[in-house]
Amino acid sequence: MKPSLRNINAYTIAALIVLIGGLLLYIIWGIRYNVWMDVGIYSITIVLILGGLFGAILSLTFDKTTEEQQ
Repeated sequence: MKPSLRNINAYTIAALIVLIGGLLLYIIWGIRYNVWMDVGIYSITIVLILGGLFGAILSLTFDKTTEEQQ
């Protein structure tokens, strides 16, 4: 199955918000505390970014059922 932009739904939007939130968290944390190499913030950022990325890919690859298409 190929990702299709026709399959955008609430799960896709939520996944993109998590992805953007992960990026913003890392950037804002780095600017505020001037710490760019911290294992703690890496672990949180990686979970958010990968969760958002995989969530967006998965939600775009699933085909809609006949009930959802109507």
